Amino acid sequence: MEECKIKNLYNLNETIAKELLEKLVYPWEALPKISEFIILLGKKLDSNIYELKDENIWIAKSAKVMPSAYIKGPAIIGENAEIRHCAFIRGNAIIGNDAVVGNSTELKNVILFNKVQVPHYNYVGDSILGYKAHMGAGAITSNVKSDKKLVIVKNNTEEIETGLKKFGAMIGDNVEVGCGSVLNPGSVIGKNTNIYPLSSVRGVVPENSIYKNKNEIVEKM
Repeated sequence: MEECKIKNLYNLNETIAKELLEKLVYPWEALPKISEFIILLGKKLDSNIYELKDENIWIAKSAKVMPSAYIKGPAIIGENAEIRHCAFIRGNAIIGNDAVVGNSTELKNVILFNKVQVPHYNYVGDSILGYKAHMGAGAITSNVKSDKKLVIVKNNTEEIETGLKKFGAMIGDNVEVGCGSVLNPGSVIGKNTNIYPLSSVRGVVPENSIYKNKNEIVEKM
């Protein structure tokens, strides 16, 4: 599935996790490796830019973190990032430069590229969000299937067994996810795509498209 490969979803120059991702083919292969990568990378970060705040928690000195936010390590929070009131970061989180993590947003085992916005009541677990990806208010990634089986990535003609029980969504660069949408386990959203509000998304959505519903996905003009 070419559309699911890292090289077709992400600009790796827009993440501090480039060293991890450039060695892989599919982005979900990074999910079991995020924790270890953060710990190794954190120890090499420039102390003029980043500050070790707690065990395995590195926060850029230019980042704005509200006192009410909860951050568990391992975590790296990039330059000029904004962690707002009551954000809940549960660990294994890479938050890029100029990213926004908003009120009551919960993150767990994620990579957020630079300038990602998850600003209002979002849950993002076991997922990767590309450069300038934005999730509307209340949009979430569902990261475990209801039958608890391993996640399979599917398009119309192919399937890839991931071997992962927990897998939310791989969201490409410049994707807009509408308010109240649910990205079901194993969703892959191609870059420059828009998801209509209140959508329930499954499988692979092509790049440069508009997702209206599962039977109506149109190419952007």
